Amino acid sequence: MRALEVVTRYEVVVGLEVHAQVLTQSKMFCACSTDYLTTPPNANTCPVCLGLPGSLPVINRRAVEATIRTALALNCEIPEFSKFDRKNYFYPDLPKGYQISQYDLPFSRNGYLEFDVKGEMRRCGITRVHLEEDTGKLLHAGAIEEAQSSLVDFNRAGVPLMEIVSEPDLRSADEAREYVVRLRAILQYIGVNNGDMESGQLRCDANVSLRPVGRKELGTKVEIKNMNSFRAIHRAIEYEIGRQTEVLETGGRLVQETRGWNDARGLTVSQRTKEFAEDYRYFPEPDLPPLEVSRQWVDEIRSSLPELPAARRERFITTYGLTPYDASLLTSSKPMAAFFEETVRLGAPAKAAANWILSDFSRLLNADRKEIDDASVKPPHLQQLIGLIDSGVISGKMAKQTFEAMYRAPDAGPALEAAKGSSQISGDAELEGVVALVIEQNPKSVADFKAGKQAALMFLVGQAMKLTKGRANPERLNALLREKIL
Repeated sequence: MRALEVVTRYEVVVGLEVHAQVLTQSKMFCACSTDYLTTPPNANTCPVCLGLPGSLPVINRRAVEATIRTALALNCEIPEFSKFDRKNYFYPDLPKGYQISQYDLPFSRNGYLEFDVKGEMRRCGITRVHLEEDTGKLLHAGAIEEAQSSLVDFNRAGVPLMEIVSEPDLRSADEAREYVVRLRAILQYIGVNNGDMESGQLRCDANVSLRPVGRKELGTKVEIKNMNSFRAIHRAIEYEIGRQTEVLETGGRLVQETRGWNDARGLTVSQRTKEFAEDYRYFPEPDLPPLEVSRQWVDEIRSSLPELPAARRERFITTYGLTPYDASLLTSSKPMAAFFEETVRLGAPAKAAANWILSDFSRLLNADRKEIDDASVKPPHLQQLIGLIDSGVISGKMAKQTFEAMYRAPDAGPALEAAKGSSQISGDAELEGVVALVIEQNPKSVADFKAGKQAALMFLVGQAMKLTKGRANPERLNALLREKIL
């Protein structure tokens, strides 16, 4: 069924569960390092995170603080009393046979996140932000279906993990993607998560259901896992909407299940029937005391919050005169917003800096899947390049070529210096010789222009630019060619 038919017959209902690893040096309940990306398998483990008999967990205060910090940034209430619970299930990457999580008394509740989708403001409720420990990681040798062998690395087991649970308030794949984009930005701004989805440090599960338009009761919920990019989130939800619609329209019956997203094939695959809360047999964690969160501590955390993305977006509009769209894109990433502000502080016009960052720079970064602060081009380089354009030293075409050379080089400095040495030709004395040669070599185009064909003049300008290897001032070329021909 096509998207238009879905809109007219069914209402899409989406709720998201975002898991964000907390930036701490030690794990949630022990002193082991949280570095699981660069260390050998199972190097950062101990009796506590392996769940060995007799070991006792100790709460990581910084992880609790980061969770409350996140909850406050998402407009949540912070209850005075909280506790940890055991979530019981058996899986190879869960060494204890249970996960220490939170159930009925989490650190926060009743928040919301506001964001803009195609010019329309949306608000999605936040059910809760709670804290738990991450699982280990399975490593499969060969194709999974061939079951050659599977290994488990427990370095990640016990890493502090926040779960941010939304209300089922999202109504499209567009809204779901934008929600995660804005949530990721907030986590980066407040310094609790680096936003890296590809390595699994920020993960998203989507609960998708359909219901006939006008009905209040929710439809059968299907959970989608394994989405590690904004694009994957959008594609997976779009696919699932279509799949569920086809099932309903052909008289089928949906089942509550968990499905995995296969990005290469562009479809979801059934993994298991969906568990219910009672299947996990939650009960209070007996090895950890309940926590009383003082109002003074909450106030201290609230006062330490930085300027959040929504506020920065409004400031970019009022202070720098940016469009709401440009300001929204720039503030969706903390490093990008900081890069823009530093470029402007150094003297670049705000609009020019925004255009370069959101066009050529973003195109190259997206192709390489890099963050802006990982690039060799830094704010002083971009500010100087914009200055060369504004002063007429180089043309726009030369600037684009220079920028790509700066980006590709390990150090952007030499390419920038080379541009300074290959200045734009603007003097009439030098350009008149070029114009005379172009007119002599292209008599047909000259005749066409005299006959009123404007495209012929553009061709002649292009020929002159070739002769000067892109260094000629195109505006002066245009004027001189008109003068000499007419």
